[in-house]
Amino acid sequence: MDKSQIRGEIIRCGRDPAYFIRKYVKIKHPKRGLLNFEMFDYQDQLVQDYVENRFNIVLKARQLGISEVTAAYATWLMLFHREKNVLVIASKAETAKNIIRKVETALKKLPKWLMLADVKIDNRLSIELTNGSRIKAIATSGDAGRSEAVSFLILDEAAFIPKLDELWTGLYPTVSAGGSVAVLSTPNGVGNKFHQLYVGAEEGTNEFKAHRFMWWLHPERISDLQDDPLRPGYKTSSWFRNEVSATEMSPREVAQELECTFNGSGETYVQATDISWLESNTLDPVSREWMDRNLFVWFKPMENEKYIITADVARGDGRDYSAFHVWRAATMEQVAEYKGKVPVDEFAKILVQTGHTYNTALLVIENVGVGLACISHVSILQYESLYFSRRGDTEVGEPVNMKWGTFDDNLVPGFTTSPKTRPLILAKFEEFVRLKQIRIFSTRFVEEVKTFVWNSGRAEAQRGHHDDLVMAAAIGAWIRDTYLVPAFANRGTQEKMLEAIQLDRRYNNEIPGANKDPRQQSPRPGAMQIGTYMNGGSNSMTVRLPRGRTVNFDWLLKG
Repeated sequence: MDKSQIRGEIIRCGRDPAYFIRKYVKIKHPKRGLLNFEMFDYQDQLVQDYVENRFNIVLKARQLGISEVTAAYATWLMLFHREKNVLVIASKAETAKNIIRKVETALKKLPKWLMLADVKIDNRLSIELTNGSRIKAIATSGDAGRSEAVSFLILDEAAFIPKLDELWTGLYPTVSAGGSVAVLSTPNGVGNKFHQLYVGAEEGTNEFKAHRFMWWLHPERISDLQDDPLRPGYKTSSWFRNEVSATEMSPREVAQELECTFNGSGETYVQATDISWLESNTLDPVSREWMDRNLFVWFKPMENEKYIITADVARGDGRDYSAFHVWRAATMEQVAEYKGKVPVDEFAKILVQTGHTYNTALLVIENVGVGLACISHVSILQYESLYFSRRGDTEVGEPVNMKWGTFDDNLVPGFTTSPKTRPLILAKFEEFVRLKQIRIFSTRFVEEVKTFVWNSGRAEAQRGHHDDLVMAAAIGAWIRDTYLVPAFANRGTQEKMLEAIQLDRRYNNEIPGANKDPRQQSPRPGAMQIGTYMNGGSNSMTVRLPRGRTVNFDWLLKG
């Protein structure tokens, strides 16, 4: 190339890191030696996200080349910019040094005309260029990086870094002046700082952009890729089966190392296989509503459909969240969900408005502590369908239209969660999940389930985590099974009985043309005729007695 072509190529590389990496960066392959870095699509996209987003967090399966592409991006950043400080922190010193070696290889194999700065310092832990840019790997001590002004911070295998929460507190200020962060890791259980950051990124509650890179993104692993027939939402291939067999990984290790699954730590209340099933059902909401956009909606209300709303109330200024689920009563399918920190009166408004939206849904509010204040605000808004409990026991009362001041003294508004009812509703919830009688689409909910564990014989959220959505779902399972299922069953029994009466009429009374409109028939003298078309519809049930007398049984279909 002549000088003008070289100049044009340098400008193009400086503007487009992906082009620079694909054309000029070389990497060491464990089997094939030194190769040009021909990035896969997901690697190319990650480079673009490094450019466009200051904060990126990557949940990855192993052996996808994420560390390689991150090192290549760091090489571009150092070479084409002055005074850039790249800091690498990893779970082990050798892991951090591995990224330094990748940068070293990339720099050494570049064309001489593309080396815009010479290497000034090159040792096992750092490389410094004459343009003032450098990359350094440091140990994961409590004060690691505190004195640095970091342009690009790389946390490699972050889920395995000890005390990352303390470390992050000191590291965050180092990039606050405009630096960027790449947090990379395979999962390592739940509750750690990496898990918290990733979940927050997916929920949109922090500044990170979330990336999840599954094993089947690699083009060399998908020649016979297919859906796993035993596990909805997962894939399988000959490469996957051979990898599992050769490494003798346990199912838990497979989930962690290849399928990007945050395995629950400790004894989770819900079994790991059931948590995997819940996770396979998750869907992005079709809309996020209310002022804080924390009302997630998956399905709009359907005409004539019955809905339940089950709510767990918090103060709004503490560490807990106020939360509720909206369920289709007939199927126990989640259609909407809210989780947020709002004042109690504001939460009551959200409940009432959502209840009206979903066909005046049966509103079940936990009436312990601040729940009573929420119910009081709901009463002021005169919501028409509130659930009542019987006082002093675990049975349920029928939903009563609100006529404040005229209630039965034996009924209390809301659902009482007590030491007596709490284990019952949680057991019912676990049963619904285990038997797959509940359908939940929320990733927020699944993350709570992963940290809902046994602690000294009590099921509760791990320290530093929340169970607001879990408790609201447990109330929903209990209400569905103890109140609504009997109601549905009673109606079904009544309808079957009426059908049987009609069949008896057709057999015993021998009315000609029994399949026709009974009003057109001439019954036998003295016969009792059953009519299902009277009073304007098939839901009306009337018995016509001799001499024109009738008795109406519509009350059987009410309730």
